Order: sequence, then C-alpha cells, then structure tokens
Amino acid sequence: MGKERKWILQTPADPEIAGRLAAELGVDKVLAQLLVKRGVTTFEQARSFFRPSLDDLHDPFMMKDMDSAVERLRKAITAEEKILVYGDYDVDGTTAVALVYSFLRRYSSNVDFYIPDRYDEGYGVSLKGIDWASDNKFGLIITLDCGIKAASKVRYAADKGIDMIICDHHLPEEEIPPAVAVLDPKREDCNYPFDDLSGCGVGFKLVQAYSQRYGIPFETLIPLLDLLVVSISSDLVTMVGENRVLAHFGLKQLNENPRKGLLAMINLSKLEPGHITIDDIVFKIGPRINAAGRMETGRLAVELLTAADDRTANFIGNKVNDNNTERKNIDREITGEAIEMVSSGKALASSNATIVYNPIWNKGVVGIVASRLVEAYYKPTVVLTKSNGFVTGSARSVAGFDLYEAIENCADLLENFGGHVYAAGLTLKEENLAEFSRRLDDFIGKKITKEMLTPVTNIDCELDFSQITPKFFRILKQFQPFGPGNGNPVFMTENVYDDGNGRKVGAGGVHIKLDLIQESQPYRQIPAIGFNMADLYDYIKAGNPMDVCYSIVENYYRGNSTIQLRLKDIHEREEFI
Repeated sequence: MGKERKWILQTPADPEIAGRLAAELGVDKVLAQLLVKRGVTTFEQARSFFRPSLDDLHDPFMMKDMDSAVERLRKAITAEEKILVYGDYDVDGTTAVALVYSFLRRYSSNVDFYIPDRYDEGYGVSLKGIDWASDNKFGLIITLDCGIKAASKVRYAADKGIDMIICDHHLPEEEIPPAVAVLDPKREDCNYPFDDLSGCGVGFKLVQAYSQRYGIPFETLIPLLDLLVVSISSDLVTMVGENRVLAHFGLKQLNENPRKGLLAMINLSKLEPGHITIDDIVFKIGPRINAAGRMETGRLAVELLTAADDRTANFIGNKVNDNNTERKNIDREITGEAIEMVSSGKALASSNATIVYNPIWNKGVVGIVASRLVEAYYKPTVVLTKSNGFVTGSARSVAGFDLYEAIENCADLLENFGGHVYAAGLTLKEENLAEFSRRLDDFIGKKITKEMLTPVTNIDCELDFSQITPKFFRILKQFQPFGPGNGNPVFMTENVYDDGNGRKVGAGGVHIKLDLIQESQPYRQIPAIGFNMADLYDYIKAGNPMDVCYSIVENYYRGNSTIQLRLKDIHEREEFI
C-alpha cells in the first residue's frame, strides 16, 4: 500500500451558516457543512446545486473567436468543402473528435477525421497530418484538444491552402496561432466565464454555437453529451460550474440511452447499464478507450464511438478491450521491473526522485507506470524508454511539488518537454541521461520538503455509523457528479472492527470485503470494501480495532442496491487497557 498516509481533518465550515442551512433544507448538519464548503449557503444556491439545468450553460458566443469559427464552418458546409476533424489520441481527444464529427456528418458528407499516431507523430498537430489533409484536398481542419501551440503548423497548413479552427483547453504560449479562429477559454483575451472545459467541452461549445446561430434545436445535441461526460471524467477537469451541468446530463444520457460504442464498453467492463457513475468512467470506460491509442491506434476509439450498429460496436469494442488487457499486462510487468530496479540499486536516481530507464519498455504505458511508482515510493518520478533514437518518457509528481519547474531547470539537456505541475513528458539524447538524472534529483532534493513526501488523506468530517441513514445517503447522492472541486466526501469513523466474516476478494485476493461495526453501536453493521488492502487482512481478521476513512457509495449487484463504504485508508488502533 506504499507509505502510511497522514490524515488531516478539514476545518469545519462556519457552524452558524451550516446550522441555518441544515434547518432550511431539513438535512443533517454534516450535509449542510459539506454544502457550505462548496460555496452553497442559501436555499436558492442549494436548489441550483441539487437541480443542475441546461439553462445555466453559458452563451458559446462569449468565447473569443466563436463568431469567426461558426462563419468559417458555415462557409465550408455550404460550399461542400472537405472538412477534417483532427484530435489527440487520448480519451479527451477521441471523444472530442467523435462528438464534432458526429455532429458535422448530419450537415455534410465531406467530413473525415484524423488521429495522429502516438509513436510515429507524437502529441498534437503533426506535419504528416497536414500533408495527408493536403493530399486529400481538405480545405478546413478543426483541431480538438490540441493546436494551441501549433503556430508554425498553422502557417504550414496555410501555405498549402488549408484553413484551421483550433479548439483547445491547454494553456497558450505568448504567440496565439494565426488560425481562422482559436477557441480556448484559457486565452488571456478570452472573457468566457468558465475556463476549465475539457477539449471535448470546447468542441461542444462550437457545435452549440453553430446550432444556436442556424436554428438547430438544442435537443438534437443532447445525445452527444454521453461523449462529453466521458471526456470530463477522464481528463480530470474540475466538476464545478458548466462541467458539472454537462456531466450531470451526460451521465443521464449514458445511463438512459448510450451510443452503441459506449454501450459495448459498459458491457465489456461488466458494469450495470443504467447505473454508471463517474468512477465507472474513470476506472473502467476511460482506460479502455485510452488503450486503443496506447497499444494500436486512436482511430479505433473514434470508430468505436461513432459506430452506427451493434455488430460494428461490439467488434471494435472487443478489439479495444483486448488492447486494454494487453496494456494492463504490460504495465504490470514494467511496474514490477521498475520496482526491482529501485530495490536492487539499478535506478538512475532513488534518493529524492525515482528515475528509471529501460530502452525496450513500451512508450504507451510509461505514464501509468510512473503513477504506480509514485504510489509505491511517494517521490517525484520519471519513467523513461527509447523511441525513434531518443530517450523519452513521462514524469509524475507528489502533491505540492512543482515537477515541471524541476524539469524546466534541466531544459538545456532536453530536446523538448511539456506538461504541467504534476505531470509532464520529456525527450532527450541518451548521452545526456546521466547528467539529467543527477541534476533533477539534486534540484528536487533542494526544493522538496518532508511534508510533501508524506501522502495525505484529507477528511471532510467525522461520522458515526448511526448517521448513515437512507435519507442521509439519498441526499449525499445528489451531490454527484463527483470529481475535482466536488469530490466524493471522505468521512472518518473511529474505533470500528470487522464482524468476523471479512474475506479477501478479487484476482489474487488483493482486496478485502468487510462488515464493519462501530464499538459504540454494536448492532449496526455496514458493508465495506478496501481495494489493495489485503496486507491488513490478518490484523483485521483477529478482531483488532481500527479507525477508518472512507467515502460512501452505492453498490449494485444483480439488481440490488446497497450502501457500501469504500475504504480510503485504515489506521490500526492502539488498545487502551
């Protein structure tokens, strides 16, 4: 389970405000506390929080360049120009391409899509992609989830007579590409009121604007929202404001009438149709869609997401699912090799950072392996392999430490790098590898603090099991959809034990399933699941007391719904005699 986590109980919200809100809404004070922490302090705010409305979506024309984008798109459609929808190979990129492509196909037969090859072309707009568009006589390229840094590529396309509309959500550099339109709510000169849309979200605003201007009913866009919720969940953008509204209605669509490709994913993931949550997307559906681009080609993902019939959807779905199984096997194997390297002293660095390199590792999974090593050692981590003659890889950080700054400090040794505070990618020549590792480890050692190297679980509030009533859970469920900025609340209960029937479950018995009893209320049992916690099984089985922190979830099994605690962490409790 890696390092023992430190638990931090959050400061409670103003008790006077929470008390008043609890009385007004007729809810438990704990729930009122959680609402106040989310900025909900009045009855009216609570109503709009609990009842998201599509009327609360912002006018897409508030986004800089939207007018120009819609006009250029209209011109392409009416002139029967060839339009290429171009997107990145991850979940956000492929859902965005599927969304815009599905919409445009209704109004033009001259639309195609392009997903760059992760290994051959790399991330973002590629010269190869533009050449392909030129050879095939495309007059307009719409980029999704990429393009904000592609100024030279936009000029290259213009020289070939191709216009570009850029839809991106990454931070721009100083130069905004000279495209026909650049839609990016993070542009400093853009006054759009919500700047944390996913790449797919920006694509949705483009089709919303086009529909608004040309009298296409908004209702016809609702079937696209199942794609959008997959992107919002998988890209880990904040689940507040416009994203929360879009995700709420996207989940509704995904549960009531999902597109054929997503239904195939739901079935292959052994999920219960009609009861899909954000967690199911993050842990089951998203990784499968991502696996297509990691193991084979992101094109497969778009073909899956735009499949028109069950046969095609199931055929491609099975291929994507096989890719995911292969990805999981490779990532497990490489993680094992990397951990062995660290423990046998063969890592390039292991004192302040974990840096490992093997030229034959699969480039598509190094980011996942880096995350696994952070879990194991809780240090900033870089996992490197070799591709196209260069050492290349992914970096992941720990909470509070700016790894991007540390990598930037070694920029003179790198061919290129990009990313943000907690996750980055980099490429360098092999002869610079030893010096890069030494310098990065040294820089991190000077900047990182002991606190940053201790994993933390933030706890919203303490709870007695007696408070977990059906009414409490019914209201807590309405806090969904959960995600960054609106996380599933984490509760703590002290002095609990298992009823004696606890067991190991899952492949290889790595998880534990318990029925927990709180010492002060011996007649109330609550089922709990602890993923990857089997190392605590003997302690628990012996009837020892413990403190637990957890979120409360709904467990569906064969049509029955029960309340279950999803354990985040367990602290063994000292017995006081």
